Amino acid sequence: MESAGGTDDREAAKRRAGERAAEAVEDGMAVGLGTGSTAAFAIRAIGRVVDDGLDVRGVPTSFQSRALAIEAGIPLVGLDEVDGLDLTIDGADQVAVGGGGSGTGAGSGEAGDLPLLKGGGAAHAREKVVAAASDRLLVVVDESKLADRLDAPVPLSVLPEAWSPVAAAVRELGGEPALRQGSGKDGPVVTDDGNVVLDCDFGRIDDPGTLSAALSTVPGVVEHGLFVGMADAVYVGSGDGVEVRGPD
Repeated sequence: MESAGGTDDREAAKRRAGERAAEAVEDGMAVGLGTGSTAAFAIRAIGRVVDDGLDVRGVPTSFQSRALAIEAGIPLVGLDEVDGLDLTIDGADQVAVGGGGSGTGAGSGEAGDLPLLKGGGAAHAREKVVAAASDRLLVVVDESKLADRLDAPVPLSVLPEAWSPVAAAVRELGGEPALRQGSGKDGPVVTDDGNVVLDCDFGRIDDPGTLSAALSTVPGVVEHGLFVGMADAVYVGSGDGVEVRGPD
């Protein structure tokens, strides 16, 4: 079990990363607002500069980020109300810092990219749409989210009627799917868009680009949690401050 001091240190690292990334927000920007505990620090920081007079419009990626942005006083718009976004600030469940971003499939990046795994909060479908509409994606994490290669289960947002055939397709690709179960309710987790989530364990992912392309072709998969070639900068909070990493 993590000690109280360790928990406090990690929260401080998250706050440093989120607040540092929020410094990139400028007057007149349209900004994607990510989901999760580290992105929440960025949203609160943006709310403070809005309160000081900065003109910012936010596009939330989930019910959670929408509620937090309203509380922070950030004016909100829909993605269809803006001509693209200047930047998005979002968290990640895992960031591969040892490479492994290359692949031959569509959407794969070159070696040196910082591939991400997202979807722990089941908001990865909206998060990817918002990130793709942005000129820049700034990722905020603490050091515990860094890994040499991605190896955590890949979340898939799946049409409820399709979860069984999607699970079979995942097994054919070498993964082991598990239907994510809800907490405090009977049955599976249901996303903001009404889909279910399959967490698919592929072990160590040496070629996230190719796996990303393969998962995107499976009928019934609305979106998956592999973000390849999308991150422009990763803000890594620690006890010493914030390190900013980018693709080589």
